Amino acid sequence: MATLPPESRPDLEAPVRAAATGWRFPVAVAYSGGADSTALLHTSHACWPGQVVALHVHHGLQVAADGFVQHCQQVCDGLGVPLYTAHVNARHAAGDSPEDAARKARYTALAELASAAGAHDVLLAQHADDQAETLLLALSRGAGLPGLAAMAAHFERHGRHFHRPWLGLASVDIRAWLQDRALPFVEDPSNTNTAFTRNRIRHQLLPALATAFPQFRDTFARSARHAAQAQELLQALALLDLAHTGEPPTIRGLQSLPENRQANLLRHWLKTRHNALPSSAQMDALLRQIAACTTRGHQIHLKVAGGFVERQGDRLAYSGWL
Repeated sequence: MATLPPESRPDLEAPVRAAATGWRFPVAVAYSGGADSTALLHTSHACWPGQVVALHVHHGLQVAADGFVQHCQQVCDGLGVPLYTAHVNARHAAGDSPEDAARKARYTALAELASAAGAHDVLLAQHADDQAETLLLALSRGAGLPGLAAMAAHFERHGRHFHRPWLGLASVDIRAWLQDRALPFVEDPSNTNTAFTRNRIRHQLLPALATAFPQFRDTFARSARHAAQAQELLQALALLDLAHTGEPPTIRGLQSLPENRQANLLRHWLKTRHNALPSSAQMDALLRQIAACTTRGHQIHLKVAGGFVERQGDRLAYSGWL
């Protein structure tokens, strides 16, 4: 993607200001010290001087992390922006995704830091390239609509509101903005490690897509929005069907629904009530057991995510590991 001349480049402040409806100040910026979060910190500070705080999460995964903290402190001192820092253990358990473990630890830490800083709204610097990477990563894993919806522009977690105002901006434009102003930032060495699927997508697949389909950022983002809208409808249908079956769902109530609606209801119930995400194979096995459950003595005891779905009387129940 060619770099535009300075006078033709996107305005980085405009989407940040446009997203600010309903925010409470001070507002927090998730600041890693990298290019994107550096641009977001400077942009937010320009929009609301004296009303911005920075949040930095030290993941403890690499030696360079201590240097990141020092860099962030120097930048924030220069701007007069308070910096709140947290050290987390983002190491993953055997069999878990290292990216998922780091992400969960990061959001928990960001929410806690925002609370300590008195900030209700947290800005994240993810952009259109990150959105395309997330969609492609979901496709590579055979994800359903929640995965294909990629990253939401707004979401709530741990009592804080998170915002991604730059999902419509390309990475090259953000870096050009920094270069124009000679603003320093750090490069995370792990971003070049192609052992991670996301990095292979970033360094190998996105350049090829840019050559073959120059507008892929816009079209991918549109597909993600369509998936998110469809997922909202499925969630609404799940709530209606759950009202029909009762909660926990009755086996007879489930059997009265078409199989695809049973699956939709069960995914919603397991995720929202038990934080359990069944695999496709687990869901198929559960649906077969529900269909076969025609006698009082028929038992159901199936592993789903980190626990078991069981029959208790005329209803299903879920229990985690003891």
